[in-house]
Amino acid sequence: MIPIAKPLLGEEEKKAVTAVIDSGMIAEGADVAEFEKAFARYTGTKHAIATSSGTAALHLALLAREVGQGDEVIIPSFSFVATANTVLFCNAKPVFVDIEDKTYNINAKKIEDAITKKTKALVAVHLYGHPAELDAIREIAEDRGISLIEDACQAHGATYHGKKAGSIGDAGCFSFYPTKNMTSGEGGMITTDDDEIAEKTRMLRQHGMRVRYHQDALGFNYRMTNIAAAIGLIQLRKLDTFNRKRIENARHLTEKISDADWLTTPTVRDGCTHVFHQYTIKVGGKSRDRVLEALREKGVGAEIYYPIPIHKQKFYRELGYNISLPTTEECAKRVLSLPIHPALTKHDLEHISETLRSIP
Repeated sequence: MIPIAKPLLGEEEKKAVTAVIDSGMIAEGADVAEFEKAFARYTGTKHAIATSSGTAALHLALLAREVGQGDEVIIPSFSFVATANTVLFCNAKPVFVDIEDKTYNINAKKIEDAITKKTKALVAVHLYGHPAELDAIREIAEDRGISLIEDACQAHGATYHGKKAGSIGDAGCFSFYPTKNMTSGEGGMITTDDDEIAEKTRMLRQHGMRVRYHQDALGFNYRMTNIAAAIGLIQLRKLDTFNRKRIENARHLTEKISDADWLTTPTVRDGCTHVFHQYTIKVGGKSRDRVLEALREKGVGAEIYYPIPIHKQKFYRELGYNISLPTTEECAKRVLSLPIHPALTKHDLEHISETLRSIP
């Protein structure tokens, strides 16, 4: 089976982890600080704050912008549930907005209608590795005095008109889960140019303490370990190479399958670098589930991200969400992601494209 994702970990990562273990300093320490500095340089931001996960990064970023009881946060429903759950963690209300049909990102034209006096923040998700339409979104946020958080958990290295994902909003949030474009095993990162956000998120990830054993606020244990940071440092050095391979693989697949009239290949908007965390096609004229079954029968580990929009999840329906987001709901029925990771061989790519094209 050709897997949908495959973390690429080698001898360098093994040596880095062994060095941390041998040092005896396996919790948060110098390796985490070095990883933070390197990631800030990479994204072109003043600060980077390491966390235990991408979910933790989103939670802290919202808290740093004082999102709380009675506030509303605008988000897309076509995303992983963490995007919405972290809003609930803050005792705030997620307000779902429909997406663009081609990029699957939040539709900037729909945002204004969702803004109320309670709107405190807006989370722009760069789904599958393609940046959201940040110029228009940022203009709305600035005009209405709303905080803009980039959910860049799938967009390591993606660019929007020359700027790295995570460097344009008030804060950017990344995940280093094993399936992502780079990994630290588990872990996350907040990027920001705002000194106040940096200071507050550092304090909140450490039990609300600025000074050890002196608690200033209700905080969390959202720290990253030196072991994770050691892996992350090596992976960061490889990230551009990984992304180039993903883009090359995407180009190959698009060339091979774009003439199939029953599917739509991924869109890349002018001025954007799509880093293809997922290579997602849209199926039309055939049963998406039958296509998925046919691919898996031939050893292609295709997946659906995401079959159920957040507002349609059982938990959110029980919270009272009874809304219609037509584009979101239609895309959820039709999208299908193909393997695109850097470990794919030319033979793998040929097998994927030929299998797809041969489906009756």
